[in-house]
Amino acid sequence: MNLNVSQAELEAFLQAPRHAILGTNTIDGPPHLSPVWYLYENGRFYISIASTTVKHKNLRRDPQIALCIDGGRSDTRTVMATGLAELVAAGEPQQLEMRRRIIRHYHTNQEEGEQYIKRLENKSSELIIFAPQKILTQNFK
Repeated sequence: MNLNVSQAELEAFLQAPRHAILGTNTIDGPPHLSPVWYLYENGRFYISIASTTVKHKNLRRDPQIALCIDGGRSDTRTVMATGLAELVAAGEPQQLEMRRRIIRHYHTNQEEGEQYIKRLENKSSELIIFAPQKILTQNFK
């Protein structure tokens, strides 16, 4: 891993509820990019995706993945990670638990988070588990 940042700084940056851009490989064209929510724990990213999306279809065919997390407008730090995605099927206990945890992570109000979870109850989703093979960072020092 090419890091110009300490592991503690990286962990702190990735714990904040930032948006990430997920890149998957299309079959015959440019990469497919989409914003996602994530959790980062123990060196792994957890991302919940709807089972009906292009990114899901792409990952079923090709598990290569890229993820870019930036600090936002006033924070120029960036983390870019690449590697292989593992998919956990809809309805599996780990998939259900992580979906709830990811949603709660992005809602400061617990009631709003629970309402969001309820709205998605009938929508099928899968869990991406992503242990990066390579991480690059920018503007940490």
